[in-house]
Amino acid sequence: MKRSELNGRIVLFRRQAAILLLSAMIWSVAAQPAPPLLKSPATTPVTQRIAPPQIKGVYLSFYAIGHRGLRTSIQDLLEQTELNAVVMDIKGDRGFIPYRSKVALAKEIGAQNEIMMKDWGAFMRWFEERNVYTIARIVVFKDNPLASTHPEWAVKDRRTGKPWRDKEDLAWVDPFKKEVIDYNIALAVEAAQNGFDEIQFDYVRFPTDGELSAVQFSKEATPEARQTAIVGFLKRMRGALKPYRVKVAADIFGYTSWRDDDTGIGQKIEDMAPFVDVLCPMLYPSGFHAGIPKYRLAVPHPYEIVHYSTKKALERLKGTPVQIRPWLQDFRDYAYDKRKYTPKEIRAQMLGAVEGGATGWMLWNPRVRYTREALLTAETADD
Repeated sequence: MKRSELNGRIVLFRRQAAILLLSAMIWSVAAQPAPPLLKSPATTPVTQRIAPPQIKGVYLSFYAIGHRGLRTSIQDLLEQTELNAVVMDIKGDRGFIPYRSKVALAKEIGAQNEIMMKDWGAFMRWFEERNVYTIARIVVFKDNPLASTHPEWAVKDRRTGKPWRDKEDLAWVDPFKKEVIDYNIALAVEAAQNGFDEIQFDYVRFPTDGELSAVQFSKEATPEARQTAIVGFLKRMRGALKPYRVKVAADIFGYTSWRDDDTGIGQKIEDMAPFVDVLCPMLYPSGFHAGIPKYRLAVPHPYEIVHYSTKKALERLKGTPVQIRPWLQDFRDYAYDKRKYTPKEIRAQMLGAVEGGATGWMLWNPRVRYTREALLTAETADD
């Protein structure tokens, strides 16, 4: 098995495990600059492009950036189909950064051990020349290199006093730690300086998979404390990115559209909304293990799951300028009947998002192998 395929499967398992565990649970601060030690780049404002009325995006993983075949396949889709945006890992699921960062801490912790793209400037120009909307994905609190190198900033295992590890044997950093936020601010600022149009934060939440009874944070993780930590992170990030006029987005679990509490992970959409431009719920039907009202089985109803979840989120955020742009499922089901969605079923999700009021959608496949037949051609999309 090729490394890119193996890592793709690992990433898919990661999201599946987290979503399944969470869904089983469902139904039963001012802005500060990064510290000098990070040596973050100077804050020179960058003019970003205006976002298309409808973002139609696709995910490009850390390893796919360095894989010529996968990278080229995405570029072909961007040139030949309706796709007009790309979400690419700037700090991926395993804490690695694909380019040579100027943030000193990134090199110190080993996040630069594998460089996927040596000429990052030329890589970014390819998208700019084709007017592709670029989104930098930064995985925040799941960060094995940072937690392993600086255990004083890690989520601790109360049984051993060492960094706690999830089901993938990866360590997380403590959302209450200022140093953790500083590091992510430095990377986000660098991404903005590199010309990204939007910075999207994933894993901006507390852990969900692994031996959670052993988890120990630097503060008691009450619901109020969790929400304060997540909102505090977004508030500081919003302040740090303000000079760059980039959009700020956050990935959230699909059930946050329906839950009134923080879902056990610090994500409450009303609290997060003032500090982001876009909320990106992961509306994969396979992730709705307990279904939604009137649709107990989610997987056979891709349109309804996406449509009603989008509408529900927008109803709760009425009166705010926040946009909803969901992640959609272009991978095999793992919760119901192992089906591979047909182009028609993938298209149904897109329609469900747009008719529910979303300002676009993004396709997720951790192996970066997308169903081309589900996409309109560039010519058809322009008609």
